[in-house]
Amino acid sequence: MARIAVENPFDDVKMALEEKGHEVKMFESDENLNGYDIGVVRAISDVNVDQFDFPVVGIQGMSVQDVVNDVEQRLNR
Repeated sequence: MARIAVENPFDDVKMALEEKGHEVKMFESDENLNGYDIGVVRAISDVNVDQFDFPVVGIQGMSVQDVVNDVEQRLNR
C-alpha cells in the first residue's frame, strides 16, 4: 500500500487511511518531507505544495471519508 503523510492534528484521517492498509506518518506543517506517495494537509497553498515532492490533498471542507476517497482515487491514477 501507499506511504502517506498526514498533517497534525488529523488523527481521524490517519486512522481511516491505516484501516485501508496504508502506512501513515503524522507531520507538523513546517516539516520538509520526501519519499511519500501522497500527503494530506490542512489547506493547499502555493507555499505548502512547493514544500513536498509528492501530490497533496487539502482537507479543508471535507469529511474523513471524502479525504480517504480522494487519496485513494489519486493513488489509483
